[in-house]
Amino acid sequence: MAPTACVSPAEVCTFKPNLNGPDHSGLISTHGGELSQSRLAAKDLVLDVLKKRAAEVDVDHCAAGEEDAFYVADMGEVYRQHMRWKMNLGRVKPFYAVKCNPDPEVLRLMTQLGNGFDCASKSEIDLALQTGIDPSRIIYAQPCKTKSYLRYAREVGVKQMTFDNADELYKIKAHFPDSELYLRILTDDSTSLCRLSMKFGASLDVAYQLLQLAHQLELKVVGVSFHVGSGAEDPRAFLKAVQDARLVFDQAEEIGHELHTLDVGGGFCQDTFEKFSGILSDALDTYFPPNVRIIAEPGRYYVANAFTLAANVIARRDTPDPLDPSRDAYMLYLNDGVYGNFSNIIFDHQHPTAQILLSEANPEQGTPNSATSDSISYSIWGPTCDGIDVISERIDLPGLVNTGDWLYFEEMGAYTKCSATRFNGFSDNHEVIYISSETGASALLNY
Repeated sequence: MAPTACVSPAEVCTFKPNLNGPDHSGLISTHGGELSQSRLAAKDLVLDVLKKRAAEVDVDHCAAGEEDAFYVADMGEVYRQHMRWKMNLGRVKPFYAVKCNPDPEVLRLMTQLGNGFDCASKSEIDLALQTGIDPSRIIYAQPCKTKSYLRYAREVGVKQMTFDNADELYKIKAHFPDSELYLRILTDDSTSLCRLSMKFGASLDVAYQLLQLAHQLELKVVGVSFHVGSGAEDPRAFLKAVQDARLVFDQAEEIGHELHTLDVGGGFCQDTFEKFSGILSDALDTYFPPNVRIIAEPGRYYVANAFTLAANVIARRDTPDPLDPSRDAYMLYLNDGVYGNFSNIIFDHQHPTAQILLSEANPEQGTPNSATSDSISYSIWGPTCDGIDVISERIDLPGLVNTGDWLYFEEMGAYTKCSATRFNGFSDNHEVIYISSETGASALLNY
């Protein structure tokens, strides 16, 4: 089968296990990393689809590219995350961060769920509008915008946008004076995985000056935004940011602006969501009355766990084990690497973990690996000629992995496919097989 970027809805590989919709009492990863019954069933389903697709490929006789890496995307997992959000942050309206994963089926589901979109460019605005949503459900959350993109946003009716500097206000005055502006303020994101405050955000003393300038220019400031950093690790950052936003709200009203919306940005992660959302929810209730609209820009929260990647072992090389020269070790080369779907290693500081999907030596593999006395040490490399193209410097896998075998990697939905390149001539256009492990998502997407 020739690889494709995505599968049309009519061709979607659809599965509907008898889950009777999402189990609201057990959706969530609880303390200790336990998974809900529905999520465990979904993981088994994903694994079955991965194995079935990989088994269809005869690497010794297939056409060029038929053994390329591919994804299985479970829209049911996206749906479960949405239900989880509604239970914990019901007051906060999600505007999905398109940059995280602009997959068309993800965007389509976000639209059906009633979410908005956080866009940072003309192309992302186009992707959002192609879902059929109203432009009012898009925020142009880029504090430093291209002039022509500003004019385009005006043409298509995307009014909501952020700013954090005086030059941006003059630019907006000239090209889109009727826009609805959110002042992005500086936050402490020193404990976040990807810090954003080094690039965006106005300090509190500058914020007051910007509010005054916006008023002088007769521009409409309607809200405040902040972002505690992608992959935030300190929930107290949300509390401090909400407190600072309250101060800016008061200053804006004093100057003469009528603010009605707070954008709390992103930074939400799978493992810490309940802890973060609890602190954020309490802070919002303390500092902002119910008449203030609250939105957020979650990205990885929705999609990180929904995509699983399978890659083929295209070569193997013997090498001494650096920790124990008496043991054999191997270098494995995959047909995907850091210039492709593993770009999250470089750009998002992730550490994807290989598991054996299909192996001639271990035909029963396809379950989570664990180090045993029979484990063999490997380093795993991408296909390019660049020495930095390394996926794992060292990992123990159960048994011998051969050329032609398949490995798979979970949690590959955030900042992976979207930042892949064609460096060295390798494909950035990999097949996605869509499934749904939740009847709720199936109904919304007509699977």
